[in-house]
Amino acid sequence: MDKRSIQSEMSSYIGKLFRDNFGKGPSSVFVSLEEPYVTIYMKDFLAPIERVLVGQKKEDKVEETRDLLMSELIPDIKATFRAAAGIELADLYYDWSLSNRTGVMIGVLASDNTIDEETKAYPKREELHDEVDRVSLQAEKSPEEITSYLLNERTLLVERIGILVAIEKEMIRLGFKEHLKISKRHLEKRLLSLASFEQILGKRVEDIFVDWDFAKDRSYILFILKPEK
Repeated sequence: MDKRSIQSEMSSYIGKLFRDNFGKGPSSVFVSLEEPYVTIYMKDFLAPIERVLVGQKKEDKVEETRDLLMSELIPDIKATFRAAAGIELADLYYDWSLSNRTGVMIGVLASDNTIDEETKAYPKREELHDEVDRVSLQAEKSPEEITSYLLNERTLLVERIGILVAIEKEMIRLGFKEHLKISKRHLEKRLLSLASFEQILGKRVEDIFVDWDFAKDRSYILFILKPEK
C-alpha cells in the first residue's frame, strides 16, 4: 500500500473509531506519514457532554475521561496500523486543545529507519531549540537533548529527552502519574503559548500539543503551523 492510500485509510479508521467511542468523531482527520513518525491531526472534536464540562471550567474532567479511553484505544490503533498498513508503532503520544476543539496523535514507528535531518531542517532551528530550552527550564529543567523536524509545511515536531526532575519522578513512583500529566500539560502549554515561536518561525502557530512518556523520560511538542498561501 502506498503512502497516500495508508494516510487515507487510517484517516477514515480514526474518524470512525473516535465516533464510536466518544459519541462524536472529528469532522476532519489529517494523517501524515514521514518515517519514523506518523502524525494524526483532528479538527472539530468535542462531544456534547464535553462541551458542557468545558463551559463549566471542568476541563480536567474531560482530559481524565479521554485519558482513560485512550488507554483502551491505543492497543486497537496499533493493531490496526499493523494489520491494515504493515506499520508497527512502538509508541503513541496524544494531546488535545479543548478550546480549539482539536487533537493530535504522534506515532513513533518501531523501525530502524531514521529521519533525514537535512531534508527536514528549517531556518532558525537553533533559535527555536533555545526557546524550547528556556520554556522547559521554567517548567522543570533544561532537557538533556533537543531535536526537531519540519515534517511538512504545517507540522513541526520537537523531541525532548531527559526533562523530569526528582520530585516528578517521585510523584510517578507514588502513583500520581495522571495528576502530574494534567498539571504539566496545562503549565507547559501556557508557557509555550507565551513564547516567541511565531517570531522565530515567521509563521502563525495555530495549535501547540505536548505529551510525555514518563518511563522513557521523553516528551514531544508538536506545532501546527498556518500554511503559506
